[in-house]
Amino acid sequence: MSTRASSLSYDITIAGAGPAGLACALSLAEQGWRVAVIDPTPEAVLAAPSFDGREIALTHHSRDWLETNGVWKLIPAHIVSPLRTARIESGQEAPDHPSGALLFQAPPGSADALGYLVANHLIRSALHHAVREQGRVTILAGRKVSRSSGNADRAMVLLEDGTLIESALLIAADGRFSRIRQARGIGAIVHDFGKEIMVCRMRHPQPHDGVALQWFDKGQTIALLPVADDEQPGHLSSLVLTLDPDEIARLRGLDKTAFDAEITRRTQGRLGPMSVESGRCTYPLKTVFAHRFQTTRLALIGDAAVGMHPITAHGFNLGLTGQSILNEEIAQGDGDPGAPAVLRRFERRHRRATAPLFAATNGIATLYTHDALPSLTLRRAGLAVAQRLTPLKSAVTGFLMDRRKAG
Repeated sequence: MSTRASSLSYDITIAGAGPAGLACALSLAEQGWRVAVIDPTPEAVLAAPSFDGREIALTHHSRDWLETNGVWKLIPAHIVSPLRTARIESGQEAPDHPSGALLFQAPPGSADALGYLVANHLIRSALHHAVREQGRVTILAGRKVSRSSGNADRAMVLLEDGTLIESALLIAADGRFSRIRQARGIGAIVHDFGKEIMVCRMRHPQPHDGVALQWFDKGQTIALLPVADDEQPGHLSSLVLTLDPDEIARLRGLDKTAFDAEITRRTQGRLGPMSVESGRCTYPLKTVFAHRFQTTRLALIGDAAVGMHPITAHGFNLGLTGQSILNEEIAQGDGDPGAPAVLRRFERRHRRATAPLFAATNGIATLYTHDALPSLTLRRAGLAVAQRLTPLKSAVTGFLMDRRKAG
């Protein structure tokens, strides 16, 4: 690559100012590295991102990481909703068969919650503010990557405005459809479920009691995630509705009265009449697992490496894990953050941490969204059996909470 306008040099370059990219920049700066973060989004939008419908179920480990890195204090306490119970159902639960639901709760005396639900856009805003306060990080907002390459010594990024950026390592954190990953010849397993997701906030009269409901019903999958109360009457939940694309398009086009009535019907009035309180955001339901997490002077983190099914609401937690592994391997290396040995160790550890979960989550999601009679019978029986398997429930609860101390 040749410079067309100007040339910049940093220790490490990150493409993508989403949660994973910003978290990685903070971690690297704490190690003393000079970091550049490139993102096509304007600075004003990065600083105050708009509501995108997504709620993140933070584990205790993720909350500890945010506290350690000065981010948690930037998230208003009154908007954090403790997740006290996770409830999974398949189909319409019969009144005389309450065991059809699978419940996960924090062990008595161990913690006050399984985790903490926080809106994604507020996490992004807090991370951006923390990064802005970190003198070793430069955010190049409103800038697009044109090309990237790497050799034995350097990673190079050419921006569309002609600026050439050189560093020892390029980290791609530019989403599950990463342009950098594709341009560098790294393929990915892409599982297209042929569905779309609609997310929005709903107000209702009955309290949610900190319960997150994942409900695999015939023809639809519904999640109701607890949201912290505001000063208005009633209570708030985040609706995550998975349907065929044409149904999502129809729902998005309904006026408020019709939409409220249909969501109340679809949720069987469990929390009373539902009233939409936000925009209706939609996303294609596709999961991604990169064939490789690294190549010459390039590492993949966040959704660029592993784009999880939203069934767990744990994508950000895995993003934090990935960047933490990368930072640990860089810290234990010989001073070259892009050294092949460093990137190979990062890849091995990150694949071990994510591959089983990715496969299991996709398998469960496929089974529980397939409405043929054998699948319906099998999944209902599976929930009933799992509810009685204490060791299994303890293991899943441990994963949901993740009480490891953040480094």
